[in-house]
Amino acid sequence: MKISNTNTFLAHFAFLIIFVFMVAMPGVSLADTHGTATGDTTSATITNPINTDTINGLIKIILIGVIKIGIPLIALALVYTGFLYVAARGKPAAIETANQSLLYTLLGAAILLGSWAIAQLISNTVLQL
Repeated sequence: MKISNTNTFLAHFAFLIIFVFMVAMPGVSLADTHGTATGDTTSATITNPINTDTINGLIKIILIGVIKIGIPLIALALVYTGFLYVAARGKPAAIETANQSLLYTLLGAAILLGSWAIAQLISNTVLQL
C-alpha cells in the first residue's frame, strides 16, 4: 500500500489540530484572569513546595523520599530471597543463587540506610566550613 502525499498531508494536519486543541488551547482557556476586568495588576506569587532554601535541606528531603521508597523494596527483596531459599529444595546451584540474592539485598539495604549517615556527615562538615 503506497501512502500518497494527500494522506501524509491529512495526517500532519490532524496532528496539528490535535496539538492545538490538546496542548495550546488549555493554556489559553485556563489562564488566570483575576483582576484584569477591574484593571487590577496584582502580581502572582509562586510558593516553594519543598519548604527549604538550602542545598542541605534539599538533600535531606530527597533522601527521606528515597528511604521511604527503598525500605518497602528491601522488605520485598527479603521476602523474595526467602522464597528462593524455599524453592531451592537443597539444590546447590539454587542455594547459591539465593545466597547471592541475600548478599545483594543486604548490601543494598546497608547502602540505602548508610546514605543518611553519610549525608549527615557531609552536611555537618560543609556547615562547619
